[in-house]
Amino acid sequence: MRPSDSFQAAATASAVHPAATDLSLSPWVVIWELTQACALACRHCRASAQASRHPAELSTEEGRRLLDDIAALQPAVLVLTGGDPLVRPDLFELAQHAVGLGLDVALTPSGTPNLNAAAIGRIQDAGINRIAISLDGASAASHDRFRGVEGSFAITLAAAREAARRGLPVQVNTTANQGNIAEMPAIRDLLDELGIAMWSVFFVVPVGRAATRDMLNAEQSEELFDFLYATGARGKYLVRTTEAPHYRRYLRQRQAESHRDSPAFRWSRRAAPRGIGDGAGLVFVSHTGEVFPSGFLPLSAGNVRRQPLGQIYRESPMFCAIRDRDRLGGKCGICEFRKICGGSRARAYAMTGDYLAEDPVCAYQPRGLAVQ
Repeated sequence: MRPSDSFQAAATASAVHPAATDLSLSPWVVIWELTQACALACRHCRASAQASRHPAELSTEEGRRLLDDIAALQPAVLVLTGGDPLVRPDLFELAQHAVGLGLDVALTPSGTPNLNAAAIGRIQDAGINRIAISLDGASAASHDRFRGVEGSFAITLAAAREAARRGLPVQVNTTANQGNIAEMPAIRDLLDELGIAMWSVFFVVPVGRAATRDMLNAEQSEELFDFLYATGARGKYLVRTTEAPHYRRYLRQRQAESHRDSPAFRWSRRAAPRGIGDGAGLVFVSHTGEVFPSGFLPLSAGNVRRQPLGQIYRESPMFCAIRDRDRLGGKCGICEFRKICGGSRARAYAMTGDYLAEDPVCAYQPRGLAVQ
């Protein structure tokens, strides 16, 4: 089975996961930031990662208890992230505990010397089902400049190839920004050679080290949607977006126009319930136990050291407000696609200070505006 076949099979199986049918009760995705320590100095890093581990990180025992709570929620996937999760010496102990609880575990290691062939072997042996690695340029010059450390590009490519050799599915994350938007076709050509399972394109939220000047504007976003649609339509690997839920609106429009099926619709139709986004089917636990709607929306709803994760997710006023799409402001609140999109709550907050405001990089004009 090819890595892409394996990833698609897992996504299809997860689509009928019983606990994820009501996103007010259970998140589809839980992301746990094990640490903020990382040897890279990425210019967009939402965590503003540091060289050393924070002394208040959740301990191994606290992590095991958190994993027990996560397993009770039955999410479709648990993502172990950082920083660089490989910095934690107890990573594989925690991963094996999660797998033993029946969780589907993914890992997002950084492109540092920690990510070598031996580490990938340990990742697979621990029962981790897929890795997500970042590629932000089509050359060493552009990628390493973005990541802040020379040699990261070569390490990332070597890791992708080693994972493919082992049959471990690989997702590639690319942060689309003003510095690499022209390189997207070349990045796609490189991904075609790597045999990846999924390409996730992140749209900048100005948080952490990321700046407003790095963001794509609304028109550029629509142009990138055109490109991503064409890429996904080839059926070589799944294509999705992060912090650009309006891509679902774009896909729905294209589907209505074409009146036919396309591999470009696979992700939106089969791999996740509709409407998933910050705080709605997604929850982020920081290295110190703070619970956020996403890693890009730095408003804490509680801490797992004081409350169970499920209680925070289900009962927090902020999470409940975000999940009520009728409470959205601006054009998001009257958009006929709000149930499947909802806009980036993280970007709305970063740009306006109001997490219920409209997403400022969506070009779509809802039908309701025409009658006002």
